[in-house]
Amino acid sequence: MKKLYEEAQKEISKADSLQQIESLRVKYLGKKGKLTQILRGMGSLKPEERPIIGQIANEVREKIENILTETKNKIAQLEKEKKMKIEYLDITMPGKLYKYGHKHPMTQVLDEIKKIFLGLGFSIAEGPEIEFTYYNFEALNTPEDHPARDLQDTFYITSDILLRTQTSPVQVRTMEKTKPPIRVISPGRVYRSDEIDATHSPVFHQMEGLVVDEGITMGDLKGVLNIFAKKFFGEDTRTKFRPHFFPFTEPSAEMDVSCFACGGKGCRVCGYTGWIEILGAGMVHPNVLKMSGIDPEKYTGFAFGLGIDRITMLKYGIEDLRLLFENDMRFIEQF
Repeated sequence: MKKLYEEAQKEISKADSLQQIESLRVKYLGKKGKLTQILRGMGSLKPEERPIIGQIANEVREKIENILTETKNKIAQLEKEKKMKIEYLDITMPGKLYKYGHKHPMTQVLDEIKKIFLGLGFSIAEGPEIEFTYYNFEALNTPEDHPARDLQDTFYITSDILLRTQTSPVQVRTMEKTKPPIRVISPGRVYRSDEIDATHSPVFHQMEGLVVDEGITMGDLKGVLNIFAKKFFGEDTRTKFRPHFFPFTEPSAEMDVSCFACGGKGCRVCGYTGWIEILGAGMVHPNVLKMSGIDPEKYTGFAFGLGIDRITMLKYGIEDLRLLFENDMRFIEQF
């Protein structure tokens, strides 16, 4: 036992790696180690000798374990110090600049608009961008000879399938699937055959709103849109409704808001009129309700639509629509 301890002590003192320490542990204290081999011979001892040898064996095992642990800690510390020298980090050096994502101004505007209408009890409805002419025109009371259906204004895929020109088809699909009361908004991309310039694009964004229930009036429409205008443009914002025509609403109107740049006094932004047009609206035409399976004798509703791109340009004073589609981070990071 004494000779085994001295041999182990000598070998452990020469070890210079954690792998060697583990090998020596197995060599002397493992299941097939030297100490175990000696203890297997205890069966040949006299009964009175076994406790004495067992005690000596435990002492030797404890001493070897202590030496192994002490040496292992020393080697680990040395390796750590060596690693720290190799991996030295100069904390005075400038770090790397990591750029984080930034919300597009149009996304920021849409998020704000959705928050306002969700707070008014509306939900969000979606529909396909590749649409049937029935939902894009016929179900919205738009006759076949209407100018909006011309080839120069619309991207047709086939004679009865097109890229939707407005988000209004979502109204029809919602009314077909949902019984009143209905309160939804439907933001999304729309497509029209326009030349690209500072104020036009063949791809742009709209948001439609629809409310259908018993007893809905034009007064409800004005009340909802007044709240929206004040929440979005500021509490001092005033609104004005002008008569207009849309095939799917009757009566129809366009809504202006007092210029948020000059407060209605007149400036370059509002064309010195004090007012800015932001959306079209009206009471849902009885024909639209009827074609969607809703009884116009029992239910009435209102609808409105606004251009997300236009609202964004107005809110942030952007003069060229193309800037919203170029994804130049120098422009986007300003908002």
